[in-house]
Amino acid sequence: MSGSMSRRQAIEAVTTYSVDTDGFSEPLAETFGRNVFTLSVMKSRLPKNVFTAVSATIDKGAPLDPTLADYVASAMKDWAIEKGASHYAHVFYPLTGFTAEKHDSFLEPDGTGASLAEFAGKTLLQGEPDASSFPNGGLRGTFEARGYTGWDVTSPAYISENPNGNTLCIPTIFISWTGEALDKKTPLLRSQQAMSKQAMRVLKLFGHSDVDTVVSFAGAEQEYFLVDRHFYFARPDLMTAGRTLFGAKPSKGQEFDDHYFGAIPDRVLAYMMELDRELFKQAIPAKTRHNEVAPGQFEIAPIFERANLAHDHQQLMMTTMKKVAERYGMVCLLHEKPFAGVNGSGKHVNFSLGNANQGNLLNPGDTPHENEQFLVFCAAIIRGVHKFGGLLRASIASASNDHRLGANEAPPAIISIFLGDQLMDVFDQIAKGGGATSSKESGVLELGVDTLPPLRADAGDRNRTSPFAFTGNRFEFRAPGSNQSIADPMIAINAMLAESLDHIATFLEKEVADGTEFNAAVQKVLEEIIVEHGTVVFNGNGYAQEWQDEAASRGLLNLRTTVEAISQYDEPDIKNVLSQYGILSNRELQARKDVVLEQYSLALLVEAKETVEIAKTMILPAANRFQGELAGTAAHLRAAGIETEHPALLTLTKNIKDLYAVLLGLEDFIDQFHGDTVEDEAQYALTNLIPAMSAVRAVADKLESIVADDLWPLPTYHEMLTIL
Repeated sequence: MSGSMSRRQAIEAVTTYSVDTDGFSEPLAETFGRNVFTLSVMKSRLPKNVFTAVSATIDKGAPLDPTLADYVASAMKDWAIEKGASHYAHVFYPLTGFTAEKHDSFLEPDGTGASLAEFAGKTLLQGEPDASSFPNGGLRGTFEARGYTGWDVTSPAYISENPNGNTLCIPTIFISWTGEALDKKTPLLRSQQAMSKQAMRVLKLFGHSDVDTVVSFAGAEQEYFLVDRHFYFARPDLMTAGRTLFGAKPSKGQEFDDHYFGAIPDRVLAYMMELDRELFKQAIPAKTRHNEVAPGQFEIAPIFERANLAHDHQQLMMTTMKKVAERYGMVCLLHEKPFAGVNGSGKHVNFSLGNANQGNLLNPGDTPHENEQFLVFCAAIIRGVHKFGGLLRASIASASNDHRLGANEAPPAIISIFLGDQLMDVFDQIAKGGGATSSKESGVLELGVDTLPPLRADAGDRNRTSPFAFTGNRFEFRAPGSNQSIADPMIAINAMLAESLDHIATFLEKEVADGTEFNAAVQKVLEEIIVEHGTVVFNGNGYAQEWQDEAASRGLLNLRTTVEAISQYDEPDIKNVLSQYGILSNRELQARKDVVLEQYSLALLVEAKETVEIAKTMILPAANRFQGELAGTAAHLRAAGIETEHPALLTLTKNIKDLYAVLLGLEDFIDQFHGDTVEDEAQYALTNLIPAMSAVRAVADKLESIVADDLWPLPTYHEMLTIL
């Protein structure tokens, strides 16, 4: 079947698709948490003393008593079997950024020809997958295979459903035989513990006697594209690279801003409704759904959860989004930039911290100038972002996110903070000395229509161009990419907070010990921080070229590529903060750097090879066929005595010649791909493969606007983005 036939049949299949309208009979509220081994389930199935001990570990971070594992394992097994599970799986999160799982059966032979369902505490606590077959940055050689999974009691087990049977899934860490972290979860848990320790020190200095474990919370807004599966399978680049390596800009993209928050297409809404139900079964609190800015782009957002649980739920959410899309004949694209020329997809990580006793520590109240505790925690974030902006940027570095950062859709690669008018005014007062004495008040919008109530106007605006923005009672880190794990940015945030809160607590303890009154000491540390680190605060337009220039004058980093960003892991301050607080050893950090660079190089090499294959086997044949048609037309004209140059033929011939030339250049770079180190390979890919691929695409996209539509082999942007 030719490429053009594949495209035409794809369009016909899409336009004849109909949505199944059978609906769901079960009330939505009854599905929430149905497939999760929740605290309430544990309470009903465990002895009281066992439940008390386990819940203390989950809620307060108390050490886990391994002798209780047999009780939990037995209750978990019985619950899972009642839910139709025949197997269990330790689910872990290797450095691929995806989810991994190893399935084992509950059934074991009893020696009499029958079998018993067994699941011991030691099996719950520890498993053993192969540690050398996952990216590990040299922590494990091919001949060093042993690795361990370890039960994470703070993230509940759940049931994964399948038409042929269910599986009990147990979230775990993943470490090497030598105890080094090979996953995303282990350092996330370490960073949470480190941050909590320093936050509790600060809270005790403020006179709290009931200080509980301080938890970092996260809520990640997930952007994504949907395309019909027929278009997807007619686009080898989408299948292989997750993004379109070719595609001329459509006549209508997102220029009219008519897609954002627009009416959701029936097929997509049906998908969203079923997705919500599947997520609710896993107790994933999906809250918001809507059309995003680009055509074919959408968003789902959950409410806040503990960062570790939010991470696990995000991974499960991405898997579920893809599975449910298949049921509706679509493919869910999570690449950060699947279509050039329209907005890409991010994963905005909303962050806060607090606990049950002290509440949300980033809630400023109505008079933030009087809320010294809030100002201290806010100042810790300002100091952390300024001091460790390179760590934040490195935490979201990837070949795919490089397409998005800095474009007119996403924050720039410069890491800065937006505080808003109210907080900026308070910190400006502090910087001048003497403390803050007032806060800008919220306003009221009078709409001039008697039937409309007055609307409250917040004391500060929002800023969508800021990478790290205060949004009322939390910060929003807008730079992570759609396809990325939220573990890495949350590790960076927890680490910078641990160091900053440690600095503040040590400062206050010394000042008070030296006789300074506590409130005066607080004002002193706030003034020191805003004077020394206030250059990271920027409330203006992050897209403007003027900001690029101003940021450079302020000494802020502008790390546009992964190769530049990931080099920050070599900075002494970053290595020290991660090792000092027990989050990542220098060896573990170096391994992560190597893995990111290796994946960056491999991603670009795969894209380069796919670019060559599509150009040679699909685009050039179509162009050559059209060239033959035009040449035949020109010959007929000459035979009729009409001596004239055929301008379309001349233009087409020139572009075909140009495409052959740039393809040869790209093939040469692929053949010469090498490097003595992962850094060398990544730099080679950045310097050579990316420009060569861009050159091929530029010519091929010109051909798309010249070659006859019935000959063009690839589904176009207009078709993929608008036909659902």
